Amino acid sequence: MRQPLIAGNWKMNATRTSAEALLSGVIAGASALSKTEIVVCPPFPFLSLGERLLSGTAVKLGAQNVCTKDAGAYTGEVSAAMLAEFGCRYVICGHSERREYYGETDAVIAEKLRACATQDMIPILCVGETLQQRQQELTEQVIAGQIDGVISQIGIEAFNQTVIAYEPVWAIGTGMTATPEQAQEVHAFIRQKIADRSQAIAEKIRILYGGSMKAANAPDLLSQHDIDGGLIGGASLIADDFLAICRAGDLVAS
Repeated sequence: MRQPLIAGNWKMNATRTSAEALLSGVIAGASALSKTEIVVCPPFPFLSLGERLLSGTAVKLGAQNVCTKDAGAYTGEVSAAMLAEFGCRYVICGHSERREYYGETDAVIAEKLRACATQDMIPILCVGETLQQRQQELTEQVIAGQIDGVISQIGIEAFNQTVIAYEPVWAIGTGMTATPEQAQEVHAFIRQKIADRSQAIAEKIRILYGGSMKAANAPDLLSQHDIDGGLIGGASLIADDFLAICRAGDLVAS
């Protein structure tokens, strides 16, 4: 059985004070959980705080983005080596907001996965369709293109050390959520897409749901065969809410 993974994406939220309180709350609650892997991805300025507070705990540190370059004159960017130096284990790559607001292409995202690999960090590759694409019944075509766009650049073997997050763009921050059945259908498609290249990788790769998972819907979503966890946005900013999702992961894994 694949170990559930719950990752909190704080996006551009928190202050130093609230970040410390949130991290402390997650650490305290996570101590009672043993079957779910827990990751928090705060903004870059709080990585040092995360490294200090999470050291020696079961909660892992992640980043929300990474530069494709190793070093150099790239103002405002952060390299994979820098993230690794602060103890990051996971990096979110290709989030829909990065694709939409900053024009990240599949080729750029593939280079970010490659950068993560150089520092033995695990990328969380985000894929997903917009509401218009879903209404036009293009979900599978869009997601297949996003996955193929990465594989064509770095190969299927890179997915040995990759997590995929399915984020229906129409459900992010809107209050809308795919039904467990809708989510399972897409997760199964993603797993089969990977299986077309490597059955062994498909069986072990973890595929997270990233479309407004909350404490109320987490048990039903996580009980689906091909949903291995969640990439959590808003609910990750409240320790009790985030931990409730993590507990749902533990129950499913029991």
